[in-house]
Amino acid sequence: MIRIGHSALVLVIVLVCGARASAQDSARLWTQKIQPLLDMHCVKCHGPLEQNGDLNLDTPEAVARGGSGGKAVVPGAPENSPLYQYLAPDSDPHMPPEKQLTEGQRSDVSEWILALGRDSAEDAGRENQPPSANPRVFSSPAEAIDAFIETGWEQRGVTPASPTDDRTWCRRVYLDLAGRVPTADELHEFLYASGANKRRNLVERLLASEAFSVHMRELWDVFLMGRGKRGNSEDRRRENGWWTFLEVGFRENRPWNEFVREMLVARPQSPSAKGANWFLYERRDNHQAIAEAVAPIVYGTKIDCAQCHDHPLAREIKQAHYWGLVAAFNRSKNAGDSSEVEESAVGGFVNFTNLRKESQPARVALLTGEVVEEAWPADGDKQEDHDENYVDPHATVRVPKFSRRAAFAQRATTDNALLARAFVNRMWATLVGRGIVHPVDEMNHRNAPSHPELLAWLADDFAAHQYDVRRLIGGVVLSRVYGLSAGADRSVAPEAFARALERPLTAEQIARSWQIVCGLPPDDDVLRREVIAAMPDVMPRDYNATFQQAQFLAESQDLAKLLKPATGNTVERLAHVDNQESRVREAFMAAFQRRPDDEEQMQALAFLASQADALDGGAGDLLWALVTSAEFLTTP
Repeated sequence: MIRIGHSALVLVIVLVCGARASAQDSARLWTQKIQPLLDMHCVKCHGPLEQNGDLNLDTPEAVARGGSGGKAVVPGAPENSPLYQYLAPDSDPHMPPEKQLTEGQRSDVSEWILALGRDSAEDAGRENQPPSANPRVFSSPAEAIDAFIETGWEQRGVTPASPTDDRTWCRRVYLDLAGRVPTADELHEFLYASGANKRRNLVERLLASEAFSVHMRELWDVFLMGRGKRGNSEDRRRENGWWTFLEVGFRENRPWNEFVREMLVARPQSPSAKGANWFLYERRDNHQAIAEAVAPIVYGTKIDCAQCHDHPLAREIKQAHYWGLVAAFNRSKNAGDSSEVEESAVGGFVNFTNLRKESQPARVALLTGEVVEEAWPADGDKQEDHDENYVDPHATVRVPKFSRRAAFAQRATTDNALLARAFVNRMWATLVGRGIVHPVDEMNHRNAPSHPELLAWLADDFAAHQYDVRRLIGGVVLSRVYGLSAGADRSVAPEAFARALERPLTAEQIARSWQIVCGLPPDDDVLRREVIAAMPDVMPRDYNATFQQAQFLAESQDLAKLLKPATGNTVERLAHVDNQESRVREAFMAAFQRRPDDEEQMQALAFLASQADALDGGAGDLLWALVTSAEFLTTP
């Protein structure tokens, strides 16, 4: 229970995720401990860009190959492994130069080398085993999720948390699919529904609701565009059809690859798709900003670090990929104030220079390995533009017969496994609290998936079912892992998905849920904008509450208005409950849709006793404390 005060609220929002590995095999040790350590201290001189002594410490395979001085590691024997020996304080040579790793870091390296030895012994034993059975077949995403996650628990030696109760699950699924907590009537209807399929029935109803399409629009508006930095950014997105484009797409369950193709081509074929242009238009002809926004969508990873050289850590991301993506859009230009995006049929032949001062042509090269073929003019030749280069030379916004961005969009959204993986991983993270690959926008070889078979199956299934968004989301929320409780054992690594992970609510979820708790309709635009201004983050990589956020929660005038007694609202109802114990129970049911425990009941009663002279008997301040608490501001 939080401590409650009348004139000020002391509010602390703490989200803690365990980070300790649950199983100490070499692959997990590499990902969790060794790779970050080498990235910080060693890869600059022994990585993709430089390999002093021909030694590359970028991947386990590269480490195993060693360098010109011989083997770097002897699996199972850290005392015989130079990689470990050179870390000792009195070692000569000593690594890293002029630095000394801690005993804990040296211990991690030793533990990893020992694990390599165990893995080698297990691999040798498997060589004499018969081939594995045929690939596993599942009838639904939920079935596949349960099977792969349970296999992961067994491999990690993890006992999952118990299933959450119907009351908590209902609150969770309303927040995730409708963007708000359920009303008291909606919760009651679900709790007392009969039949074994009541969870499935609720999910199907929510997926088909208008609230779902609006909530998904709110999420993907931020994922694709970021929070607007200008005061009128939100209004411009709405007025120019961007919000409609997103909402209609999710309402109609439009295939995700078509969704993305329309954004990239920016030549809508229907009135409802008009706003697709805004993805490019808002970036105001900044072709590098466009490329950097496109990469996480179609590849699942940022490519920003490859602007001046090949990516220093993710070796598959080349400088040519960065500038190739820029080239896909560098013939495009905003068409005045119409929100349409023009494209020239000529030009855009540029070169980029690497760190060796070598000039290379920026061809439209995809991370998938494909290249959009295009004849380049000879050096010194100047291309002339002609009407015959366009489908309709008299159109207000002319369309070139060969469109670079359309050619790129076609390849990026057709048979591109990375597109499906990126969407699956981001939606998994949104609904479960962490990506199968973490961070979600860095799906490259530096960040191994925690459950590679599951990611591959879900991505393949997503593509095979025409990028069906509702099928994927429904499968996740009906899975066992989604329905777990938070559990008591926080030492289990979050990537095991053995318990419900805490997730901060978005500003939109907070605003709507406050309205519901106060007995009002869910949508209030003034309140929504105020909460967004104070809490703009959506799925932050690391969540840290700020003093400004706590101050907002304590002093918001719009929230204060909600918590004043008014005809028919929750505070008025609570104020008319004479029995203090009942008033506390009613307040907890309104805010958390559960009863208070003994300690919460005791503290709340003490607070109400101190507010006996208040007109509402302290009901408003009690409810204020509850709806600004950490429990309320996170997904249960």
